[in-house]
Amino acid sequence: MFRSLRVPNYRRFALGQVVSNTGTWMQRVAQDWLVLQLATNGGIALGITTALQFLPLLLFGLWGGVIADRYDKRRLLMITQVSMGLLALVLGVLTVTGAAQVWHVYVLAFGLGLATVVDNPVRQAFVVEMVGRDDLPNAIALNSATFNGARMIGPAVAGVLIAAIGTGPVFLVNAASFAAVLYGLYRMRPDELNPSEPVKRAKGQLRDGLRYVAGRRDLLMTLVLVGFVATFGMNFQITIALVAREVFHTGASSFGLASSMLAVGALTGALLAARRVARPRLRLLLGAAAVFGVLEMVTGVMPTYWSFLALLVPTGIALMTFTTAANASMQLGAAPEFRGRVMGLYMFVFMGTNPLGAPVVGWMASHFGPRLSLVLGGAVALAATLTVAAIMAPRGAVRGVLRPAPATGS
Repeated sequence: MFRSLRVPNYRRFALGQVVSNTGTWMQRVAQDWLVLQLATNGGIALGITTALQFLPLLLFGLWGGVIADRYDKRRLLMITQVSMGLLALVLGVLTVTGAAQVWHVYVLAFGLGLATVVDNPVRQAFVVEMVGRDDLPNAIALNSATFNGARMIGPAVAGVLIAAIGTGPVFLVNAASFAAVLYGLYRMRPDELNPSEPVKRAKGQLRDGLRYVAGRRDLLMTLVLVGFVATFGMNFQITIALVAREVFHTGASSFGLASSMLAVGALTGALLAARRVARPRLRLLLGAAAVFGVLEMVTGVMPTYWSFLALLVPTGIALMTFTTAANASMQLGAAPEFRGRVMGLYMFVFMGTNPLGAPVVGWMASHFGPRLSLVLGGAVALAATLTVAAIMAPRGAVRGVLRPAPATGS
């Protein structure tokens, strides 16, 4: 399960991620709380903050993959981590000194989004350079486990700190947490990395990347499936909150418990994925997506709050099985010189489509009820899975492993 940690470079990176991800989740909670304190209309201000943080991904996300292919990924990560640490530091200082205003949060949220545009594809593509192709699926699963573990711990710690000392110190703690990642990157042994050859700067490289994916039916169908699942099936922050409040008439603590149950399932799914030795096959990807769609529909019709909670755990397991298989499939299927651009497109679809689907899911919940929004989200995920399976089946690809095609250009 933890075999990637035998690689010294990855072990340093992973330990830094544990600290930094916890700090990041702490900041998310503190930032929302700060906005509610500063704004007269907290709901609108929260929406604007979230939109500004995701806007750079929608505008420039594909270019992040181009940058990842052009330059040394370890150095790029150092730059992005320093940038995000400084943004957290500025927000912390403004808050502690009492100078923070809502527009400060807006600007810094947009700046964080810009840093993430580069950080996401670089961080994803850097994993294979640390552990190699054989251990890549295991490392991706451990990264997901780290993220979901921090997702469980960070908000709880943030809640305690905010109540005790306020939001400002939480931002400062997050700023300090980036030192753990930077130290791990600095301490790496460059001679033990397996870097891909940087692609020389040239015109049309973004277009080349899009053409490369369009010419690979396996990668394209994986992206299509990820897009539908992320857009309609992964808006749990909205659906769980509405079901808890409007269907079962529970409070904020019950919503928090439901979110934790989903996180427990996601963490379990990531650890189970880490145990798999074989490279992910397309049939695993399709099977996990189908099971997730069915479980989400069943979750939406659970008659009691406790049965609703119980179903969130296997739903989280299925979702994490799908996302880790999709991530590994895209990376293993991409030629090294295109991996940054492929992962830039993957992160654009995976993270960028989710906010676009949120208003649709919210509209469905308000007009047809929260239960139906969950059922329809699962139905869309299941329908997309069956469609992709029907497209790929005649070529026999469902049983196969995604493998890199020969390079077609830079």
